[in-house]
Amino acid sequence: MSVNNNKSLCSKLASVVVIASTSVVLNIFTEVPSLSTPYSHSEAKTSANSIEQPINLKIVISRRQVILYRGKIQIKSYPIAVGRPGWETPIGHFQVLKMTKNPAWMHPFTGESIPGGSPKNPLGRYWIGFWTNGTNWIGFHGTPDAESVGKAASHGCIRMYNKDVQELFDQVSIGTPITVVP
Repeated sequence: MSVNNNKSLCSKLASVVVIASTSVVLNIFTEVPSLSTPYSHSEAKTSANSIEQPINLKIVISRRQVILYRGKIQIKSYPIAVGRPGWETPIGHFQVLKMTKNPAWMHPFTGESIPGGSPKNPLGRYWIGFWTNGTNWIGFHGTPDAESVGKAASHGCIRMYNKDVQELFDQVSIGTPITVVP
């Protein structure tokens, strides 16, 4: 090796040492695949990104419970009220279709409408709709009747404690998968 090549190599090593004294070194080493690494940098990025799994929900009617999952890992569960006899909560696979703060409510028999934000509104402050026949909707909502949670008491909807539905509202988005089992 010539003297000029040695100076060039020393200069490059000195640059690496200077860079290594800052946080930039992490970016340098993550951008260059190592020969001793059994996978490429792009595979490593994919593996790191796959840690963040999508949210999905499972409603277990018999347990009066909705379970929040990130991928296959259970994050939290909430007590719920489900549809009463004659107004059963539908079973199957669904997704979040609509999300509304301060939703208005229309009585299914009388057509009476109660505006969002009203203390008389049985939906509370949050609505997460996941089923519709084009006219009627079924979804998650709060309730002014906290004692109904844990029972078959609704017109098919999933009633939750107001604080719980607010928390759930912040976790889901349009398209979040929902599975409802007996």
